[in-house]
Amino acid sequence: MGLGILEPRTSERVPGTSVILDDDRHPLNQSGFNANLKYNRNGLIPVVLVPQPSDDPNDPLNWPLWKRDVILVILSTISVIASTLSPLLAANTVTLSLIFGRDFTQVALLTGYHLLGVGVAGFIFVASARIWGKRHLYLLGTILIVISSAWGGASGENYNSLLWARIVQGIGLAPFEALVNASVGDLYFVHERGKRMAFSNLALFGGAFFTPVLVGKITHTIGWQWTFYLVAIFAGALLPLIFCFVPETAYRRADILNTDSTELKAFDNLSHSGHSDVPSTRASNPTSFEKQGVVAPRQAETLHNPGATGLSRVSFTQTLHPFNDRKSDENFFKLVLRPFPLFLHPAVLWACLIQGTLIGWTVMIGVVLAAIFLGPPLWFNEVETGYMYTGPFVGAIFGFIISGLLADWSTTFMIKRNRGVYEPEFRIVLVVAQLVFGCAGLYGFGITSPKVGKYGWFWPDFFFALEVTGMVLGAVASALYIVDAHRGYLWETKQGILQPA
Repeated sequence: MGLGILEPRTSERVPGTSVILDDDRHPLNQSGFNANLKYNRNGLIPVVLVPQPSDDPNDPLNWPLWKRDVILVILSTISVIASTLSPLLAANTVTLSLIFGRDFTQVALLTGYHLLGVGVAGFIFVASARIWGKRHLYLLGTILIVISSAWGGASGENYNSLLWARIVQGIGLAPFEALVNASVGDLYFVHERGKRMAFSNLALFGGAFFTPVLVGKITHTIGWQWTFYLVAIFAGALLPLIFCFVPETAYRRADILNTDSTELKAFDNLSHSGHSDVPSTRASNPTSFEKQGVVAPRQAETLHNPGATGLSRVSFTQTLHPFNDRKSDENFFKLVLRPFPLFLHPAVLWACLIQGTLIGWTVMIGVVLAAIFLGPPLWFNEVETGYMYTGPFVGAIFGFIISGLLADWSTTFMIKRNRGVYEPEFRIVLVVAQLVFGCAGLYGFGITSPKVGKYGWFWPDFFFALEVTGMVLGAVASALYIVDAHRGYLWETKQGILQPA
């Protein structure tokens, strides 16, 4: 395997190991360009597509890159709206405590039960997504966000009504918390995922941190109810885009083509014999390949004959259906319980710890931030307290930039050093940056936050920003590693991370 990665002691399958750069340094290419594999030839060295797309024009990997990017932008945009729900009350703690005549603990429970709704719904939604796909859940989640947000705004001074609205908001948020990263794995090849995974994580985390900045001002200007109404309005505006332009991204592909989850021996068989368990001809949509620089020289005549494979593209009307066949034959109830034993899987446990730990610290700091600045010696009001979340928002942006720059560049560099073979462990390099920023942020916040009279408001906010930068880097690193090494476990891993957070 090389670069310090241990070789397996048995012939057991090694998930995620893939041949990416097929140049003259790798044994698979000793006889020249391999005619049984599909490549991206936009660069100087041909890049083997991992996973290998099928011959079906309805395979998301065969869609034009612009179409896949449009889908990701829409999902990321609704993720921004959805991610505002959890911290929606962060800057309004004092206001709501006075309006409802409740203590801080009861006001905090409005967020606590909301997160409970996210966690419980996640178990059901992840299992449902595995069997029937993700589209119906994105639609359901958006509809629930619209309804529950309008309900929350209309709650008036009824605490119990607002509490139930918050629980339903959590249920609506769950699909976007758990499934958007998995859609990145559905839509993109390994060499395309780095920046896009960073972008999807920025949408989830950046929106959450920018929310209190706006909420304080909105509450002070037009009332706390409008923080809910505006979420309903924006989510409602996005619902037609999701309905029309976000088709099902889950696709039931032949196992031999999932070369990111197939051992190298199987990949070698594929490279020598072709796609033996799928139609032998290539995709019936040549233009989408040509526009992306994707070429398979084998049976070139089929690239110019759309009817050669016998497979036809589904109509636009058919893509609007919330369901389109089962994606798995597994038992639904078994999948509901699957996250629990997966906690014992070393990779899943690592991902939960590397991401969930800093998410937990972030939530804790977000809760105590209001208490620090609303009271003595600074006596901030709700607007000024909301502005204090500008720091973590900038930290999330900074984390996105660093992870976007490093994720693909460092991986490509190590693939070249490893003679064209990709190992998912190459993604773990990002945790070095997470260690630096995350620890600096936590230690710095711990030192300065108890002494805001001495250090002022800037330094606690600055160190909070560094902690969030580390959190984003860890989220991107763990998500990329799981999606590349154990793509089948990504959804349960995200669900596992949500529970402690």
